[in-house]
Amino acid sequence: MENKEFDYAKDNLEMRPLEHYLELYRAADPFEMAERTGVDYNPDTNEFHLHVLNKGYFVSYPDFEIRKEDESDTSYHSLLDFHKTKIFVLRFLVECRMVPAAGNYVTYRDIPNGELYFRQFQGRCIFRLQFGYGFKLDKFRAGMEQMGGTPVKMGDVAYSFEIMDGLSMIFIFWEGDEEFQPSAQILFSDNFASVFKAEDLAVAGDISIGNLKAITGK
Repeated sequence: MENKEFDYAKDNLEMRPLEHYLELYRAADPFEMAERTGVDYNPDTNEFHLHVLNKGYFVSYPDFEIRKEDESDTSYHSLLDFHKTKIFVLRFLVECRMVPAAGNYVTYRDIPNGELYFRQFQGRCIFRLQFGYGFKLDKFRAGMEQMGGTPVKMGDVAYSFEIMDGLSMIFIFWEGDEEFQPSAQILFSDNFASVFKAEDLAVAGDISIGNLKAITGK
């Protein structure tokens, strides 16, 4: 069974879900969104203040106009440059309730419906990460450092990072040799599945890998 919403932002259809969630955002109560998600909202400026992949943003309500926290930063900004990231953040603000993490990490297969959609997630995220950086771990390390990642003792090389405040992921690599190809794994903080659905976790992986590739020039 294929989930038709798994790729909820794709090619020329990308704007349809974006417009849908913009309508929901404009109709929502900003104070209720702030209370439910834990995102700071300033009623004096009518702006939310949030972080996505180590970048700070101010997002206006109800127009969803985005400005960088650091206007002098000319590097890649996922929330400005990638429609999927905009939809991801809109879905979070409109539909989700933030739940604190307990400090553990889980695989995609561990989440509800994760086993059902694992092959899609594997091809879209794990293999993409593995084939992109499996033999370029120095570039992977440099990119993760720029993303504000923290080295963790997993596999041969691993970094944890926040895609949004309070929502963490870990990219793990095992180096290859003459007999075996390098392999990769992606873990999610244990609150992810309480905040998002399975398809959103796949998008989180997609966004994060896209951000890494943009940083490293791949």
